[in-house]
Amino acid sequence: MSEARLRGTRLGATSYENDAHAQFAPRQWTTYDCEQGHVTTLPFSLEADIPAIWQCHCGAEALLRDGERPEPKTVKPARTHWDMLLERRSIPELEELLDERLTLLRDARGEARREANRRKSA
Repeated sequence: MSEARLRGTRLGATSYENDAHAQFAPRQWTTYDCEQGHVTTLPFSLEADIPAIWQCHCGAEALLRDGERPEPKTVKPARTHWDMLLERRSIPELEELLDERLTLLRDARGEARREANRRKSA
């Protein structure tokens, strides 16, 4: 019984399966051409949707051989916090709010100074 044991193996460390009776899914080979002259050939499943553009190893876009370049997607410009604020308020309203807040801060600072002066004199 001790001879049948597998000694020194870890769970998940090594697979004892082999590919003897495995059948691979049917594939098709696609070729992409880079603008810098690089050629990339990749296997895809017959059922897969083949992308028209693939990123080359140099970082440029490679186009599917005998394929057409897809139209670029329209991208909405990013909305900033300022843009969203201007959707809710106008510039005169914002100036009015700023004046109100500054007045409150100045009044609070003035009270704090008066309180500090009163403590010093006492």
